[in-house]
Amino acid sequence: MPVLISPPVSNKIIAVFGASRSIPGDGIYEGGVTCGRLLAESGYGVVTGGYGGLMEAVSKGASEAGGHVVGVTAPAVFHDRDGANDFVAEERKAAHLVERIHQLTDISVGTIVLPGSLGTFTELGVAWNLAFVARFSGQEPKPVVTVGSIWHRLVSDVGSRLATDTGLVSCVATVDEAVQVIKQAVPVA
Repeated sequence: MPVLISPPVSNKIIAVFGASRSIPGDGIYEGGVTCGRLLAESGYGVVTGGYGGLMEAVSKGASEAGGHVVGVTAPAVFHDRDGANDFVAEERKAAHLVERIHQLTDISVGTIVLPGSLGTFTELGVAWNLAFVARFSGQEPKPVVTVGSIWHRLVSDVGSRLATDTGLVSCVATVDEAVQVIKQAVPVA
């Protein structure tokens, strides 16, 4: 059972997925910092995978702007990582990757997908699928927003090849646009 270290500022938490290999100073990392800051300034908490790269960048931006930061780590999977990054206020530990993604999507009211690789693509797929199946239980789909042209091409291609609803994923060019989509879809107030 996770221990709550600090109370959430908002009950609306946004999951943010992205590359684990981004480093401070590169444009992608700085975009993550901006994303976290904009979400926190708008009253949202954030949840990430809790480690380095864009997970750290988003956590840093949100933390420095006074937002609540949750990190869902998977110590049994990532033996070489020492725990959550320094900006995480609340660490939740998952036994494996599937549980980790479940926790990330379960506690969030929406998802932003930043640049990344296979893990990020997997997280996008799960968030997209959950939005798709929400209608079967009479629920509103949680918003899924991607940032960057690679996701736009992948969403379009996957949607076309699998004949699925691409309208469930908003593809935008910048983190500013992504936060605006989230604010419109799941307002804090």
